[in-house]
Amino acid sequence: MRRLYSLLFYCSIPLVISRLWWRSLKNLAYRQRIFERFGFYTQTYAQNVIWFHAVSVGESEALFPLIRLIQTRQPQLFILITTTTPTGSARIKTVLGDSVQHVYLPYDLPDVVARFLNTFKPQMAVIVETEIWANLYHACAAKQIPLYLINARLSPKSVRGYQKIPSLVIPALNAVTICATQTENDKTRFVTIGANPESVENLGNIKFDITITNEILSQGHTLKNQLFAQRFVFLVASTHDGEEILLFEAYKNLKKQIPELLIVIAPRHPERFVVVEYLAKTAGLNVITRTSQKLCNTETDVFLIDTLGELKLFYVTADIAFVGGSFVPVGGHNVLEPAAIGVSVLFGLEMKNFAFIAEKMLAAQAAIQCENIAELETKIIELYNQPELRKNLISNAKNFVAQNQGATERIYKLLNLESLT
Repeated sequence: MRRLYSLLFYCSIPLVISRLWWRSLKNLAYRQRIFERFGFYTQTYAQNVIWFHAVSVGESEALFPLIRLIQTRQPQLFILITTTTPTGSARIKTVLGDSVQHVYLPYDLPDVVARFLNTFKPQMAVIVETEIWANLYHACAAKQIPLYLINARLSPKSVRGYQKIPSLVIPALNAVTICATQTENDKTRFVTIGANPESVENLGNIKFDITITNEILSQGHTLKNQLFAQRFVFLVASTHDGEEILLFEAYKNLKKQIPELLIVIAPRHPERFVVVEYLAKTAGLNVITRTSQKLCNTETDVFLIDTLGELKLFYVTADIAFVGGSFVPVGGHNVLEPAAIGVSVLFGLEMKNFAFIAEKMLAAQAAIQCENIAELETKIIELYNQPELRKNLISNAKNFVAQNQGATERIYKLLNLESLT
């Protein structure tokens, strides 16, 4: 089955290149460093690395506390981090700089994977969340490279998909040393698709191990006073196509009851910054962008965060936060960051990627879920008029995050990096 899979992958290379070109129309970074995706490199890299793979921004952010912990306790180790997307790549470089090596993940083709492994000679492979690649896993097993899945999760839909190709998935899972899942449900699902029960452990979700420094809080409060003084800030984060237009209309309705309201918006993908600015202006709203370096005034309706890596700071400035990807069938985004920072958190019904967290937060009265945009408007008015309700939500959310922390330390111990030195 793996040979057939490889043959089909080789045949699809023209389509793969075409897809990169198509994506590059919106984000030129997709045209850059294409050779890395095929295992060709233009410089010399350190070998015997500890290799981590994080698909994009969300996985990278979750990984940072573990990387910092390793760098503190095992500073002599060479760390390689791969990503799939340019935004993930940019985030790695911004946060970790030259303290780690970074390239794109190679395509899952036998010769490509071989070049990648021969270049870096990893002592260990650590895959964040769920990326099951048949040739990559097979090659790690053949070279006796310990392979770990950490923060692993599987949705019921993914289980159904993997169960259709057991002859491809089960051998790949057999190459995994340990699969550390986010929840007991995820543990059960991995066993269901063929993982050895003895190799699957539930160690919790590293996304709970968020570090909110005093520096971030101080900078955020300063930012609020400089940019948004006297405004009631409604921050909408990680929005997708189809959500912004709804939120801008909601803003216009809410403005009638909350005159000092300001909507601060951070689209999920940087290639949509210009599109979202256009949508806001088309809706008749006065827009200021972060990169313009202009200050908001009483006439400003929308502050557009058209930068990367500043969302934590802007969460500090917010009175209420709505996390996007949850009014459209995307599956939601990380609601733990605003919860840990101390913001009243709202989200929609589409939360399949964070189903467990959403369920537990709602049970702890640590967040509010809105069925539609009309309910979102109602809840915002309630929160505006009831400061005590906001205070309780924030307190419950902080407690919820704190009670579920510790996965990073458990995963660090699981990897047993001291044995490699």
